Amino acid sequence: MTFAWYGHLKFRESPLWIAIVISWLIAFVEYCFQVPANRIGSYQFSTAQLKTIQEVITLVVFSVFSMTYLREQFRWNYLVAFGLIVGAVFFMFRE
Repeated sequence: MTFAWYGHLKFRESPLWIAIVISWLIAFVEYCFQVPANRIGSYQFSTAQLKTIQEVITLVVFSVFSMTYLREQFRWNYLVAFGLIVGAVFFMFRE
């Protein structure tokens, strides 16, 4: 989803409708994997835990994507925010 939502920002000169169509095509492929993964994962994890896993993966992928593809700098406050998210994950999976 990261590439579908943000990849077009490198091509701002392209018409918006093209960005929308390509983004939907990319997102469709991801949904073809995400929906079965959630179905399978729901046998072991709660929906809140599944969502937490998804958000952590999304944030890690987005961090790498924004630094490598979009050439944005990683700041110290991002690291602090990710640390807080790790804390949230700890409490989400605590029995």
